[in-house]
Amino acid sequence: MFEELAVVGKAFGSAKRLELVELLAQGERTVEALARAADMGVSTASAHLQVLKLANLVQTRREGTKVHYRLAGDDVAHLYAAMRTVARERSADVSHALDAYLNLPGTEEVGVVTRSELEPLLASGEITLLDVRPPEEFSAGHIPGARSAPLGALAGDADALRAARPIVAYCRGSFCVMAHDAVRLLGAAGIEARRLEDGMLEWRTAGLPVAVGAS
Repeated sequence: MFEELAVVGKAFGSAKRLELVELLAQGERTVEALARAADMGVSTASAHLQVLKLANLVQTRREGTKVHYRLAGDDVAHLYAAMRTVARERSADVSHALDAYLNLPGTEEVGVVTRSELEPLLASGEITLLDVRPPEEFSAGHIPGARSAPLGALAGDADALRAARPIVAYCRGSFCVMAHDAVRLLGAAGIEARRLEDGMLEWRTAGLPVAVGAS
């Protein structure tokens, strides 16, 4: 039994495979898209994905010549999220690394909206919710009512957003810096913005509704 449990542990025992799991928690992706997002070669990404597949943590479907990967179930996302939480709370090294990554200049000035606060704000139409992840992640799954506004294009959208309702931005999860960057970028342009306390990973694992498609 423990030998079989160790197979799952081994599959999680790679920084690159954890990055792939993080990306797949956003939604289904092709091998090529995962390789681009994780900045690795297609053959390297494929090898790591095979380890995850042998541990039954991911599943595939073929569409023509393309192979699409997805997490095998919500329980895999829950396992990954729980591992992150335990690592942050129990490992000083993880906590310090995360703080160094997220605590950039101005972080303390970034306002935060909790998940419980977000739902009534969305329902009342009081805010504009921006998903600052890449477009393919938005299409794979996003918070209902969100608008796709990729971080790389956000500066060009600033003028259009100036007349929008107060903005809340979100990205992949609590270990993702894109929402922090988006809020600082908009703030520098004189636009009121806050960020969601976590992101899409936590939204999914909380069992909240997810919309798919480009709009």
